[in-house]
Amino acid sequence: MSTALGHLKVLDLTRILAGPWATQALADMGAEVIKVERPVVGDDTRAWGPPFLKDGDGRETTDSSYFLAANRGKKSITVDLAHPDGQALIRDLAAGADVVVENYKVGTLARYGLDYDSLKAVNPRLVYCSITGFGQDGPYAALPGYDFVFQGMGGLMSITGQPEGTPGDEPMKVGIAISDLLTGMYATTAILAALEHRHVSGQGQHIDMSLLDCVVGISSYQAINHFLSGKVPRRMGNAHSNMVPYQVFRCKEGDVIVAVGNDGQYRAFCKVIGREDLAADERYATPGQRNRNRETLIPAIAQAMLARTMHDWVALMEAANVPCGPIYNMQQMFEDPHVQHRGMRLSLPHSAGVQAPAVANPIRLSETPIQYGRSAPLLGEHTDSVLAGLGLAPERIARLRAAKAI
Repeated sequence: MSTALGHLKVLDLTRILAGPWATQALADMGAEVIKVERPVVGDDTRAWGPPFLKDGDGRETTDSSYFLAANRGKKSITVDLAHPDGQALIRDLAAGADVVVENYKVGTLARYGLDYDSLKAVNPRLVYCSITGFGQDGPYAALPGYDFVFQGMGGLMSITGQPEGTPGDEPMKVGIAISDLLTGMYATTAILAALEHRHVSGQGQHIDMSLLDCVVGISSYQAINHFLSGKVPRRMGNAHSNMVPYQVFRCKEGDVIVAVGNDGQYRAFCKVIGREDLAADERYATPGQRNRNRETLIPAIAQAMLARTMHDWVALMEAANVPCGPIYNMQQMFEDPHVQHRGMRLSLPHSAGVQAPAVANPIRLSETPIQYGRSAPLLGEHTDSVLAGLGLAPERIARLRAAKAI
């Protein structure tokens, strides 16, 4: 069975999460992804545990859950980019690649002759994606940064968490490294767009991806709320800035998410909770009115929700086509029958001799479905075979290894 990107070769010079997340998506869709890692230590996230994958004898490997999450389906080679021979190897690999993805600090790869302009001279059709914290230009371009920093600077934490003046009201980050993951997703989209442009023009190009830009970019309707109203959006806990009722409600037992998005759903919801008077009340007749008068509407709904358990409410609302849902932990989420039906939990073969857990790519393609091969590679697992593919004899590879270039 064919894959969507099986004709592409990707040279992955990234580490941590944003870059590897992008290249993993390309690998999932069939691209050959060659991950270049530092000799001996490899990608930083290999050591970001516990937990670590255990081999067939129950001993911990050097691969953390973090590394496994973002590097499946890739080949790993070790190359020292600071070594002249290592730089030559990267140029040789780039000459035959379709895509290069890197996330070094601005200017680092230029010192090694591995920046876009240098590799473009070797391969004019190359799509070269640079991922940094602040982008390739601007007053902060030279600064490093991690996800947490960009969740704060990008405004995301200012609208996440409990309202000011309530218990636990500090700004709150998202429970995953959302800046990295978003940037990886945007980078994948940009790479595919650049490849499509190359398809019609024959030209490669440079892509400049910034974690800060991506977080600012997803401010979406909250930013427009600010532009139109002049008001600074604030933290609202689990409530929604524009839609009401759209939040968590405490039940007789447990909590339930109610996500009403239009007037029909609102009327159905009011009927389910036995408060049809709230549907008839002009103060709550439209989304705008419900938003303006949430201070009186929400307490009335909250009182009604205490009459039944979370499971009771979910069953009643689902039957009435009112958007709702439980709040799962990770174990409960993967035990849900629908999540299981969609095949979101994977078990992939790992070179440590065991099956490694993974989470499926959510993309579903009818003609070129994603085909999962292997879990994340061992450090340098494919160095010899990849270099042999460049025409290097075993003796030459041995000399490079002795010189610590690989």
